[in-house]
Amino acid sequence: MPYTYTSYLRLGELLDLQTPASGGEDHDEMLFIVIHQVYELWFKQVLHETELLRRSFEANDRPMALGTLKRILTIFKTLVSQVDILETMTPVSFSSFRYRLDAASGFQSHQFRELEAVLGHRSPGLAERLPEASEERRRVEELVRQPSIYDAFLKFLSNDYPIPRQALERDVTQPAVEDERIREILVRIYRSDPANRDVCERLVDLDEGLQEWRYRHVKMVQRTIGMKTGTGGSAGVEYLKNSLFRPLFPDLWAIRTSL
Repeated sequence: MPYTYTSYLRLGELLDLQTPASGGEDHDEMLFIVIHQVYELWFKQVLHETELLRRSFEANDRPMALGTLKRILTIFKTLVSQVDILETMTPVSFSSFRYRLDAASGFQSHQFRELEAVLGHRSPGLAERLPEASEERRRVEELVRQPSIYDAFLKFLSNDYPIPRQALERDVTQPAVEDERIREILVRIYRSDPANRDVCERLVDLDEGLQEWRYRHVKMVQRTIGMKTGTGGSAGVEYLKNSLFRPLFPDLWAIRTSL
C-alpha cells in the first residue's frame, strides 16, 4: 500500500503516547507531557545532526559543517522558545499533578546526557541518574570515552594549522581545558582566515545556545516550583544554576580579550 500522511508519520501510535497520570483530571498535564516529548524528539534530531557535523569535520568539508551547525542552532532556538509555552502553566496548575510524577525527572533524559557527552561535557556524575547496567547508561558512558565535537574541530583545523600533538591526542574522557598554543592559532584565524573564523563563531553560537537553554530552563523551574527540591529528589534550581556559564569550548571564549 502507498504511504498516506497518517501511515508515513505513524500518527496513530504517536498520538496515543500522551497518557496523563491524572487520567485527564489535570488539564495542564497534557501540555507538560507534549512539551517534554517534543523536547526528546528534538534531542534525537540534534544527536543525528551532531554525527553529521563530526563526519564533516573528519572529511574537511567546511560547507557541510557550517550548514549542519546552522541547522543545530535553529533547533536550539526552537528548544528555547518552547520554554515560553511551558511558562503559561502556573505554579498551582503544575502542583496539581506534580506529585503524580513520583521519581520521574528531566535529569533522567538519556538523550540530553548523550548530547552533553557528544558536545564535550565531562563529569563523573553525567550518567549517575540513569539505571545501572541499562543500555541508556552504557551509551552515555561510551560517548564520554569518545572524542567530542571539539576534538573533531581541532583535527579539522590541523589540516591547515599546527595544532599541538598533545591536544590532538589528549585524554578525551576529560573536559577540554584552555591551551595557550591553541589560543594563539585561533587568534590568527580570527584575524586572517574568515572561512575558518565562521566555523569558530558557529561553535561559539552552539555553546551559547546550550547555555541560553539552560538559563531559560532554570528560570522556568524557579518560577514554577521556587526553591523546592526538584522532581525525583534533585537539588532543583540550585543544581541547574551550577550548570550555567560552564563553557564547552573554553579557548573559543578566552581569545575574546586578545582580539
